[in-house]
Amino acid sequence: MTQLIDFVLHIDSHLVNIVNQFGNWTYVILFAIIFVETGAVILPFLPGDSLLFAAAALAARTDNDLNVWLFAALFLIASIAGDSLNEQIGQRVGLAATKNRFFGKFINTEKIEEAQVFFDKYGGKTIAIGRFMPIIRTFVPFVAGGSQMAFMKFFRYDVIGSILWVTLCCGAGYFFGNITVVREHFSLVVLGIIGVSLIPMVITAVKSQMKKNNA
Repeated sequence: MTQLIDFVLHIDSHLVNIVNQFGNWTYVILFAIIFVETGAVILPFLPGDSLLFAAAALAARTDNDLNVWLFAALFLIASIAGDSLNEQIGQRVGLAATKNRFFGKFINTEKIEEAQVFFDKYGGKTIAIGRFMPIIRTFVPFVAGGSQMAFMKFFRYDVIGSILWVTLCCGAGYFFGNITVVREHFSLVVLGIIGVSLIPMVITAVKSQMKKNNA
């Protein structure tokens, strides 16, 4: 876990090391991370927003041959494919997976419940909104599948959310990631990105708790 936190907070320098070591395989590695982050229900803690921001910032630099458009295309495909896989898992297995002796150890039922509250409140729009919320975005497709939402309805919202997510995160990274003050305080910027993206989840959780207390 310590290594993961270090990777997230210093993701810019770690990406440079990955590029230097693996070259063009960097595209495949980052594709896999984004795909697994949402495709595997048990791995919601992998970096998402900060990874897109850092990768685009790195592509904007002139000391490498990375292509921000290729990054954006791969991230878009990875996010949609990962969500679709997650939705199918939820549709076929549902919450029964949380009660399984093996898989139940890895699936955060509390976060699934938070995603369910968010889903109940906003319906299909949750799929697009949830794409911007770390951890929750991993469980929203699972909840959508478990609720037996029609796949094409899920898919439409997911494509919209993924396009907005990739455009915003990669665009911000490409145009602002290499500003001197941002590069010098990249860890704080990453924490800021995570903090802002968690605000909707915190507000929803607080409102839900207040309703329970008043019931």
